[in-house]
Amino acid sequence: MLRIGILGASRIVPWALAEPAARRDDIRLLAIAARRAGSAQPLASQYGIERVYDSYDDVIADPDIDLIYNPLPPHLHAEWSIKALDAGKHVLCEKPFAMNADEARRMNEAAKRSGRRIIEAFHDRYHPVFLHLQQQVNAGRVGKVRNLDAIFNHTIPRIEGEFRRIASMGGGALMDLGCYPIHWCRSLTGEEPTVTDVDAVLDPAGYDEEVVATLRFPSDVEARIECRMTDGWQYYARFTIEGDRGTIIAENSLLPHRGHTIIETVDGIPRQYTIGGGTTFDYQLAAVVSALAEGSALPTEGTDPVGNMATIDAIYAQASLAR
Repeated sequence: MLRIGILGASRIVPWALAEPAARRDDIRLLAIAARRAGSAQPLASQYGIERVYDSYDDVIADPDIDLIYNPLPPHLHAEWSIKALDAGKHVLCEKPFAMNADEARRMNEAAKRSGRRIIEAFHDRYHPVFLHLQQQVNAGRVGKVRNLDAIFNHTIPRIEGEFRRIASMGGGALMDLGCYPIHWCRSLTGEEPTVTDVDAVLDPAGYDEEVVATLRFPSDVEARIECRMTDGWQYYARFTIEGDRGTIIAENSLLPHRGHTIIETVDGIPRQYTIGGGTTFDYQLAAVVSALAEGSALPTEGTDPVGNMATIDAIYAQASLAR
């Protein structure tokens, strides 16, 4: 039985953890605390979370908890994840992993020091759709990969306190949205890129509303990354893989359980299909439970979160955007 404590009552908690946990019999959502008094109780009541604490420190200090789920804004990821690791808890930390690669390294150092594990919550990486794309590329289905085009655009509302529109809290299109396309490309190639070109649109408040970047990988794959948080978008995610023999396009590989399509043209022959499966969050939680029980490695821990943050850092540096 994996016993989990939750830091915060953010909107992603039901999707990413509470609902998938309710579909399993080997998980207990044991405790939760929220910054705003009273905001954790509705989640606790709805999902049977047994203990509601007054502070994040109380959750971390609970001796019965095995893993801490950290869905706080990015500027709080390093601080509270390191506290949890130092208290002997494993951590599942939401994306983006940290504010920069240096913070990500410190989080990994804390994991090594404590003998515990910290895993980044790139849920889509565990779904059969992404595993299928990876398998097709590894099998040479499209021949040698030459180009990748990775897009995630989604409108972020302009409301008071929205951390995704506050630079000091880790806001901006690249941090909140672009981290996914970067991760798709890095995961598919298994390599770390060089940033060759960046075009960014800034909000007067100092964060990036749109970013388009070009990455070059050691295997000579070129990738175009696009992320926009401006008006008119609704979870528009598209990943295109171009090779010598053809092209595979994944429409909505980010949340394939909400509807997706894989469109391929290989050796001149077109095909369109979907792949069955549950939610990305169910697969992620299953992978975490299994890995902690068996000691097996996961693709979104270790050097992987550091590499993703390093690419984000390089894009900001290329665009001359101070963080």
